[in-house]
Amino acid sequence: MRYPDDAVRSQALYERAKKSLPGGNTRTTVYHAPFPVYAVRGEGCRVWDADGVARIDCINNFTAMIHGHAHPAIAEVVVRQAALGTAFGMPTESEIMLAETLCARVASVEQVRFTNSGTEAVMMAIKAARAFTGRPKIAKCEGAYHGSYDYAEISLDTPPKYWSANGPKPVAYSKGTPEGVLADVVPIPFNDIAASRELIRRHGADLGAILVDPMPNRAGLVPADRDYLLAMRTVADEVGAVLIFDEVITFRLGFNGAQAKFGVTPDLTVLGKIIGGGFAVGAVGGSRKVMAVFDPTQGKPALPHGGTFSANPMTMGAGQVSMTLLDQDAFAHLDRIGDKVRTGIDRAFVKTGMTGRTTGMGSLLRVHFTDREIRDYRSAYAQPDEARKLAAFHRALINRGIIVANNGLMALSTPMTEEDADEIIAACEAALRDVASMKI
Repeated sequence: MRYPDDAVRSQALYERAKKSLPGGNTRTTVYHAPFPVYAVRGEGCRVWDADGVARIDCINNFTAMIHGHAHPAIAEVVVRQAALGTAFGMPTESEIMLAETLCARVASVEQVRFTNSGTEAVMMAIKAARAFTGRPKIAKCEGAYHGSYDYAEISLDTPPKYWSANGPKPVAYSKGTPEGVLADVVPIPFNDIAASRELIRRHGADLGAILVDPMPNRAGLVPADRDYLLAMRTVADEVGAVLIFDEVITFRLGFNGAQAKFGVTPDLTVLGKIIGGGFAVGAVGGSRKVMAVFDPTQGKPALPHGGTFSANPMTMGAGQVSMTLLDQDAFAHLDRIGDKVRTGIDRAFVKTGMTGRTTGMGSLLRVHFTDREIRDYRSAYAQPDEARKLAAFHRALINRGIIVANNGLMALSTPMTEEDADEIIAACEAALRDVASMKI
């Protein structure tokens, strides 16, 4: 079957969706022209679409499904909990168990607060930093995605016309963003110690938080220099700001998360995706001192926080199983197949004569149609010709039996075998040959 011509049922679903959903979708990230392929079911590392076609899932719900689909152990605990009740206006032991697991894994996390998404967790982390410091501003890296909170999405996709040598400018991502929001965000250049430090010091008296993703997907999925993260730790202490690591995605890099790999300790850590076992989840954790802003035992806390479905036992139970399955052997396996796929795609670029490369580490990778060094958002920014090739590559992979993100992001899963990795590499090489033969 060829997409889009033969994807009859997906096209029909999309036409139906446009009548009740703006643009036919609820998530901008799942849309691609002329219409998205609709999923019906998943098992292991494969997903079946509405037309009955099976493909290897290399996006796994945007990095969340680290154990693939319908893992028996996760399904078992979910079915058992569903029979007991899905959510209560009361706490349950399940939230204690998952909190204990996360605190045991991440040295910087002494206490945890659960939310329903990574966006919400980032929002609460920023608000916690403000409540703790009494300061309004945050610093964040240009091009880094931290969810849909107004402050966190400033300068997410700054067009080149706004670039200058004097440091990133705060640029609204969504129309209607208040000027006051722009005034309270200090964009800093990822992996540029001198420039970032100067900007942070300049605004230090008003700066409540420094928000950093150790390997930001939207900024190229290139790992931070360890020296950069250490510099952010030092300058945060210098100006009295709270250092926040967004590990919603990078927590899948190792048993103790990205911060352990880099050897840098933040004050607050934001988690999500893989800690929910396939269910909507988010969490913010950190030192007892900073997390005390949430404590209601002495009256109204500095930062009140609710959430109807926060820490519901369905999510907590699935998350606990997911984390238990993610032992050292699981991470070693993910590292092996991640290295294999990255190396294989890099070789495929050479074999096909196409210009391109991969970035990432562990079970994460991203494909770029450029040979320039990628260190930050600007160097990763796709030029028009590169963007056209990436779109053609994305479509070619759909027809070669692989699902990836529109921007070339891949997130591998524990059910994948060496043979699956070989299949992914072969499909990517064939897709590159398809792109090379097209008039882009």
